[in-house]
This record gives sequence, structure tokens and C-alpha cells, in this order.
Amino acid sequence: MFFCLKLVRKIIMNKIRLALLGLALGSTVSVAGECVPPEPPTVPNGDSSSMEQMLAGQKTVKTFQAANLEYMACLEPQITAAQTELESGSKEASAAVKELEERYNEAVSVEEGLAEKFNAAIRAYKAANPR
Repeated sequence: MFFCLKLVRKIIMNKIRLALLGLALGSTVSVAGECVPPEPPTVPNGDSSSMEQMLAGQKTVKTFQAANLEYMACLEPQITAAQTELESGSKEASAAVKELEERYNEAVSVEEGLAEKFNAAIRAYKAANPR
């Protein structure tokens, strides 16, 4: 009798865990909508910008980078939850993992592209304004 109660309790707990995991994954789609990527700033033209404009541009790039890190941090737990669901055999989770990873990778690519543009602007500024 005691064994049966223990078994029933274990089954109920497993169902509760699966339900909670399902809720977490189900909310991944809605929470992913709450993770909004920041807009990359316009990079100043290094050929014609003043030092003040270049410094202001640097500040906007750093602000963007901080916001982009927050965005990626927002996506990370969702990716982890979707991967956990995928490992447990959910076929629906495959699409969620793919979409979330694509969004994360896009954020990395945008930041890298912005850094390349700003570095090119710095080189152009230095070429146009030799010491």
C-alpha cells in the first residue's frame, strides 16, 4: 500500500514538472516577443566629423552594445528552456530553438558589423585629421 502511494505521488510530481516545463516553453514564444533588439546607431562619417562628433558616436555605439548585451541576455534563458524541451523529445521545440538561436546570432552579427563600421570611421577620421 505504501509503495502504491509513493508511486502515485511520483507520477503526479512528474506530470506537474512536465506541465511547468510546458508552460515555460509555451511562454518562450510570448516572452521572446518581449526581448526587443535595440536599433543600431548611425556611425559618424570619419572623413568629415569633428572630434566631438566622433566621441558622441563612440558613446552611442557603447550604449548600443550595452543594450544589445541585455537583449542577448534576455534570449539566453529562453534558448536554454527550448533546448531542454527539445532534449526531452518535443518536436515543436525544434522551431523555437532555431528561431531563438537565429535571433541571438543576428544580434551578434549586427554588433560586429557596427564595430567594423565605427572602426572604419575612426581610421577615416585619423587619416583626415593627422596630428
